[in-house]
Amino acid sequence: MNVVVTPSAAPGLQNSAVPDIGSIGVIGAGQMGNGIAHVCALAGLTVVLADVKAEALEKAMATMGRNMDRQVNRGTIGAEDKMLAMSHITTTTDYAAFSDCDMVIECATEKEEVKDAIFKALLPNLKSSCLLASNTSSISITRLAAKTDRPAKFIGMHFMNPVPVMKLVEIIRGIATDEPTFQAVQALAGKLAKVTAVSEDFPAFIVNRVLVPMINEAIYALYEGVGSVVAIDTSMKLGANHPMGPLELADFIGLDTCLSIMQVLYEGLSDSKYRPCPLLVKYVEAGWLGRKTNRGFYDYMQTPPRPTR
Repeated sequence: MNVVVTPSAAPGLQNSAVPDIGSIGVIGAGQMGNGIAHVCALAGLTVVLADVKAEALEKAMATMGRNMDRQVNRGTIGAEDKMLAMSHITTTTDYAAFSDCDMVIECATEKEEVKDAIFKALLPNLKSSCLLASNTSSISITRLAAKTDRPAKFIGMHFMNPVPVMKLVEIIRGIATDEPTFQAVQALAGKLAKVTAVSEDFPAFIVNRVLVPMINEAIYALYEGVGSVVAIDTSMKLGANHPMGPLELADFIGLDTCLSIMQVLYEGLSDSKYRPCPLLVKYVEAGWLGRKTNRGFYDYMQTPPRPTR
């Protein structure tokens, strides 16, 4: 790993060596993981994408290829850019492949015990200088970092979905995150042509602290009979100029993810206004998680999708 000295470090840290990130490991080949791998590869970084399932890796490579084809067709990248980016990506089911990575970003499901288990298995395979990031959308960075051997080199890097399209990345410092790590991740976001918003390490950070309670309130409105699925979504699209209605957006995010975020907020802030709606719980218990299962507040096995309530 090369290092550069940045003049923009915090007072007292002007001479600190800031790691230059040239190789990235990504854990989880789902929607977020393949999106992060996509933008990193297009930025010229070497990418190692890992998942426990080989078939998930095959699907991720196909998805990235299709998404880059769309960019080629729109003229935002060239055909040669796609070919070069895809050549930068290798896939693996073995964490040993991360041994030379400058940074590893975890993109697993939004369950703290799952993330803890991943970091425990990952750490023996990393070089001592490797930075760690979690793409968590709500869980405490300080708490995740404290269970690793490198809390000073641990940070939150929350990308928005879909990653190749959305410009924002939330950067979340844990209480132990050092300045060189923060500066290195800010520089990485710049390489990826992303805009950063720095959040304090409070439950759900900025975007989901505001967004997901709104979605939860929309589900309460449905639960209490205030309006139908279509009425609620139409009202917010036409009345508040939202590109997607809150129930449609919940399906896009994943109802299990929405529930996990509300649970983190409710447990972390001890405020009844963050209580997950019972209807949201019921849908998750039924396995109706939204688009990824073809059924949530809409049934996506029909064209156009039809409300399920």
